[in-house]
Amino acid sequence: MLSLLKGRYRARFAEGEADLQAAQRLRYLAFCSGAGGGAQAGLDADAYDPVCAHVLVEEVKTGRLVCCFRILHLTDGAEISRSYSAQYYELSALTEFDGPMVEMGRFCIHPACHDPDILRVAWGAMTAYVDREGVEMLFGCSSFHGVEAREYYDAFALLRDRHIAPKRWLPRVKAPSVFRFASRLRRKPDLKQARAKMPPLLRTYLLMGGWVSDHAVVDLELNTLHVFTGLEIRAIPPARARLLRGVAG
Repeated sequence: MLSLLKGRYRARFAEGEADLQAAQRLRYLAFCSGAGGGAQAGLDADAYDPVCAHVLVEEVKTGRLVCCFRILHLTDGAEISRSYSAQYYELSALTEFDGPMVEMGRFCIHPACHDPDILRVAWGAMTAYVDREGVEMLFGCSSFHGVEAREYYDAFALLRDRHIAPKRWLPRVKAPSVFRFASRLRRKPDLKQARAKMPPLLRTYLLMGGWVSDHAVVDLELNTLHVFTGLEIRAIPPARARLLRGVAG
């Protein structure tokens, strides 16, 4: 079980169909699309939901759902083809990863909520799970809203310069429509603009030592550009790990 109470918010695993549908409604609202063939209007649902655990972050006082994400636990890299990300990225390099892995997916915060503590509690819950289960890598798709790459050129240039995956793990192109920012962009990034345009979830991954694919997938169904994102747990800086465990504890 997972249960974390910090300040105004609590994180817990979804229990039953009502909890799952609450997460699917929030995902629909956040992503502006009933992607994956949701059976009912206003729900973002797909075939991965039944095989994932779903984490809900709620406001304690009101019970309002303010954030959710799902996790898929893999024994090691040999199971990487089971992941949602494997639909969009050629991940054969990661089959050699020899420790437990977790795909963190469909992460979203209610569009009306801007309290940074929500993201902290979500990462605290993920940290508690990682420590308890001995997870050695987190990965997933980090999304930029919309499909116009030009809006994010500075952010992509910063990713190119500082955060491309190590060659041994680098995902290759699989999706039919991609933006190859590592090879196409020639600009020097404006750091202020780059950080302003970087999605909060991706920003947190990068602060912990995460890395990304060298291209972004153009996902018209979800109206996003996304990059594959990986984080080896042992690479997290000690000071950052202490902060996360402070929230998790």
